[in-house]
Order: sequence, then structure tokens, then C-alpha cells
Amino acid sequence: MARLTLLLPALSRFAGQALPDALGRALACANRSRREAGEVAQLMRHLRPLPARWPQAALTRLLDAGEDDARAAQWLRADPAHIRPDINGARLLGIGRNLGIEQTDVDALLPALRPLFGDAGFVLDAPHPQRWYLRLPRGSAVPEFASPDAALGDDVFQHRAEGPDARRWRVLESEVQIALHNHPHNATRLEHGRVAINALWFWGGGVLPDSLASTAVTVFSDDPVVQGAALLGTLACMPLADVQPSTANALVDLRHQRDVGRLLQEWLLPACAEDAQFDFADGTLFTLTRGQRWRFWRRPLTRLTA
Repeated sequence: MARLTLLLPALSRFAGQALPDALGRALACANRSRREAGEVAQLMRHLRPLPARWPQAALTRLLDAGEDDARAAQWLRADPAHIRPDINGARLLGIGRNLGIEQTDVDALLPALRPLFGDAGFVLDAPHPQRWYLRLPRGSAVPEFASPDAALGDDVFQHRAEGPDARRWRVLESEVQIALHNHPHNATRLEHGRVAINALWFWGGGVLPDSLASTAVTVFSDDPVVQGAALLGTLACMPLADVQPSTANALVDLRHQRDVGRLLQEWLLPACAEDAQFDFADGTLFTLTRGQRWRFWRRPLTRLTA
């Protein structure tokens, strides 16, 4: 069945927002269910890789360097980051996409860092200035690393790697920080009003899945991981700026939209008149069909609550 699916932030983000009357009536009549919470679980409900894993680094490597390259190794993102010490520890305050990383940064810093990883048997490169990678031998034991979205703003010690070889990776992290702290390019960045690149953030490790299935025909997203997944599944993929709210048989990635009032008015309200599914990051799903309008006895919702 052709259906519009909206990937949305957690319901808690909508707390206190009054629902438009038509949307409140439609949601009251909809089928509501609970699924697994979390970003990866939410994405894998609609983009189903085989085997069932979600290796962000391999998916973005596919986007950045092509399938032959992406299938040649195991990948780990090693994104340039800014960590600031404070009285309680050290906080992750920026990473690749929000540090204004340019090719000049790559050209200056990568040659200084590559030998550190070469000694460990890994290759560091950056086919995209904001997305840096470690090429690992297939089957390498890699700890669980926190995604930057989960760690941004937090004390980095709350997100320390756990699992196989975790100590080895903490030593690598320290060596990288020393090399970056002493690198003159960071003085140049500071002179130009930009923060120092003083760490690499490891995350998203794994190998590229064999294939990917989806009921969607088209994906609209600004997330490179989702774009890579769509490429793996040979799905049409376009940026959010190209989508219309009434687009059918599409998956629309709105997880990182901050203006929830606009989400309600410009996305959920128009979509509630269609066959649609609203998938919230906390695992709440509303499935709407035109036939549900006859459930007129249900009291309209005035707020979205968990």
C-alpha cells in the first residue's frame, strides 16, 4: 500500500504543543502501537539491511567513495572534533559538520595523524572534509563507541569505549589529542575565529550490509547515513528541500527538525488526510488510513503524550 511515512523526534519534544483540531481528530482515530525506541531501531523499521545491522561508517563510505571501496574493508568513522575541558571533566562541543571543517583542515592535519594509525594497522582518510574514516581489516574487534548525536554536550568520560581492545583505543585517542594540541594549524584556525580541532571521535563501525529492503520508493533526508542506506537499497533519495508534504510512498526524515510547531502545521496536519504513518523516535507509531474516519466516537487528542 502506498503510504507516506514521517520519521519524527520523540514525543517528549512535542510536550506542551496544542494539536490542530483536524490532526487531533485523525490521531484519535488512528492505530497506535509501541516499537523499540532509539534512532537505529527507528531507521531500521523502514530501511532494513541484510544482515540486520546499521554500520553508519560503512553506509556513509558508500555515499562518499562508492560501493567497490565501501565493500573492501571494515570502517569506523573518525570525525574531527572539539572537546573542551571544564571543572567537571571534558565536553564534546562540536564535531565535523558543525566545526566548519574544510579541505585545508584535512590537508594540514591528516598527514600528522596517519602515522599514529598506521602503526596500529589502520588507514586514516577523508573523502569528505567533514567525514573522516579508519579503514580496518575485516573482522577487527572494535569496541562500542557512542554516536556524536548521543554524546554532544556531554562529558566525554560518560561515553568511553567499552568492549574488546577498549584500552588500546583510549591510548590512540590520547595520542591523537596530543598531536592535534601541538599542531600549528589549530593556531591558524583560532586566528580566524574558529575553534581548534583537538580530537577525533570514533563511532559507527562495521562492514557494509549485503543489501537493503524498504517499502518506500523514495527517501527524503539530509542525513548522510540515511542517504547511504538509500543508495545501498537503490532507492531514489533527495534532500528535504525537494519534498512536498503530500508525497506518497515515501520516507521523509524529519528527526532533526527543531521547530515542532512547524512540524505539526506543515507536515503532520497535511499528512493526516492521507494514508500515513508517524514514527516517533521513542517508539510510538500512529498508523492512519482514510477508513478510520468512521471512528467518530473517539475523543480528539489535544496533546501528544507518551
